[in-house]
Amino acid sequence: MVFHIGRERYALPLASVLRVLPAARLKALPGAPHFVPGLLDLHGAAIPVIDLSRLAGTPPDAVRYDTRILLVEIDSAGRRRRLGLKAERVIGVAALDGELADAGVASAPWLGQVAPGADGMLQLLDPDRLLAPEVEALLFGAGT
Repeated sequence: MVFHIGRERYALPLASVLRVLPAARLKALPGAPHFVPGLLDLHGAAIPVIDLSRLAGTPPDAVRYDTRILLVEIDSAGRRRRLGLKAERVIGVAALDGELADAGVASAPWLGQVAPGADGMLQLLDPDRLLAPEVEALLFGAGT
């Protein structure tokens, strides 16, 4: 699933995306990090949402027609938990051509391999590595 953070293209492995949802009103989460805009009410379940632009240190765009919340599952304390990822300029699905190369970004372990493409380089994200342990505990509870 291809989207943008700022001017750069990123992607999530399609198998990790449960659903693609329209941008929605979120309930603010006081005390949460700046990249957690709030909770999404998904059929009565409270799903924490991460703003990928803010997580990457890029000012977020205004919500546009192609802003989406990508619903993924991550491993948290041995359980699978649902997490929303607010992504800008969601393009859709793309096949990766060419070999994947390691990016080697130690300061952002959630950034994965890169792939060449006709529209420029595309970097993969690893949903299971998005949250630091203290943020994971805040959003999902310690050990629950």
